[in-house]
Amino acid sequence: MSIKLVVFDMAGTTVKDENKVTETFRLALEKYGYQVTYDSINPLMGYEKSVAITKMLHLLEPDTEKITRELIKNIHKEFIALMINYYKKAPALEALPNAEETMATLRKTGIKIGVNTGFSKDIAETIIERLQWCEKGLIDYLIGSDEVENGRPDPSMINRMMKLAGITDPQEVAKVGDTEVDIREGQNAGCKYVIAVTTGAFTRTELEPYNPTHILDDIAGVLDIVLN
Repeated sequence: MSIKLVVFDMAGTTVKDENKVTETFRLALEKYGYQVTYDSINPLMGYEKSVAITKMLHLLEPDTEKITRELIKNIHKEFIALMINYYKKAPALEALPNAEETMATLRKTGIKIGVNTGFSKDIAETIIERLQWCEKGLIDYLIGSDEVENGRPDPSMINRMMKLAGITDPQEVAKVGDTEVDIREGQNAGCKYVIAVTTGAFTRTELEPYNPTHILDDIAGVLDIVLN
């Protein structure tokens, strides 16, 4: 059964991150008095960010009564503001090597291209606008984690894209991402291919235990998997 939709993650998969997401996450928590290390943040990359903040607060805050919705919301708002400011002003916001070429080649064959993310839609749109992916004709669908009831690893974002594309069988879908939750999202959706890439938060050794169908060091390898 041929693939009709490929869903790509953003930061670390198709967009060069340079650890900025982790740094911004750290700064947002630090503003509210919580000191965190990069190593403790990286496992949470890929989650919807308010979920990641909640998980981190439960690790850092012994008094659970202080972990209020308002606190989570405020830290998330700070993260969004910092992230949008960065993506608007970063002197060199770039796609990762071969990402645009891979999406363009797939789309030329008639395959729909979706982009989903643990970011909220406003951050995602800022990135897409800056990279001009719509103008370049690279993507069909963009869904942020705040547009569905449950973010990754729940399959809601993939399910919504399938509905938009008129696809009912997840065996016609491939998911590509760089984190544990990308992999589990694709598995939970029942995708035929769940392809992990080593260009983001996790190494090959760290990705292997989650049993993706493939692990790639270069996103261009998606073409061999999907088209052959």
